[in-house]
Amino acid sequence: MGLRIGVDLGGTKIEAIALDESGREVFRKRIAAPRGDYEATLSALVSLIGEIGEGTVGIGIPGSLSPSTGLVKGSNSTWLIGKPLKQDLEKRLGREVRMENDANCFALSEATDGAGRGARVVFGVILGTGVGGGVVADGKVLVGPNAIAGEWGHNPLPLPTPADLPLRPCYCGRMSCVETYLCGPALAADKAQFGEAEAMARYEERLARSLATVINVLDPEVVVLGGGVSNLEHLYDAVPRLWGRYVFSDRVATRLARHVHGDSSGVRGAAWLWNDVRPGAS
Repeated sequence: MGLRIGVDLGGTKIEAIALDESGREVFRKRIAAPRGDYEATLSALVSLIGEIGEGTVGIGIPGSLSPSTGLVKGSNSTWLIGKPLKQDLEKRLGREVRMENDANCFALSEATDGAGRGARVVFGVILGTGVGGGVVADGKVLVGPNAIAGEWGHNPLPLPTPADLPLRPCYCGRMSCVETYLCGPALAADKAQFGEAEAMARYEERLARSLATVINVLDPEVVVLGGGVSNLEHLYDAVPRLWGRYVFSDRVATRLARHVHGDSSGVRGAAWLWNDVRPGAS
C-alpha cells in the first residue's frame, strides 16, 4: 500500500513526512535546503522522496505555480522563480506531483485534522517573516485562476488611521500592504519604538481590521493562525473582541483558533493534497 508523502520546501530547510492511510506519521526527515541552487534543490527533493519510496507526493513551496506557464512565481526563494519545478520533479520521479503554496498547505492541514477540522470553510493565516493565507472549502484548497486565493497579506491595510501613517512600502512594489504592518519584523520594530504594551495594542487592532475584511468577503467558520506571531496567546481573546466593529453583521460567529500542528502543518498539508485519493488505489 502506498503512502501520502508530503514535502515542505522552505528557504532554509526541506522537510518530508509520510502518512499512512489513517493519517499516522510513519516517516519524518529534515535537511538543509541548498540555497541559491535550483539543480541542487531538485536533487535534494528527489533523494528525500526516494528514501520514503512509493506513494503520492505533495509539495508545499514558497510562491505558486503560474496558471499560464506552469512556472514558479512570487517566491522569496528567488532561485525557483521561472523554473518548471513541478515538471522537472515529475520527470525525475516518474510520477505525478501535486504542488501548492505553503500557506495553502498550512490551511489544508488545519482544515483536515487540525484546528479547523469539521468546518466547511477555513481561512488559514501565516503571521511570520511574511504574511500569507490560504482558503479551504469542503476539504479542498481554493487556488483561483490567478493562483492567488487567500493572499490577503498583499491587500492594503484597511481604514488607515493616523497611527498607520506614513503608509509603508512593500517589497512587492505596492504601498501599505497588510504584510508590512503584521509581519513579525514589523511587530518587533513597533516594540522597539513604542514599547511592548502599545505595540501589541496597535498590532491587535490592525489584525482585527485586516481579518474583518476577510470575514466580510469569505465568511469562514474558522480562522486559524500559524507562524511565529501566532504563539502570542492574547491574540485569541483580543482580536475577536475588536473585529466585530468592522464585520458587516450583528454578531460574528467565526472562531479565531491557534494551529494544532504548529511547524508541521505545512508538510502535513502537502501530504493531504492527495486527500481525495485513497493510498494504494490505482
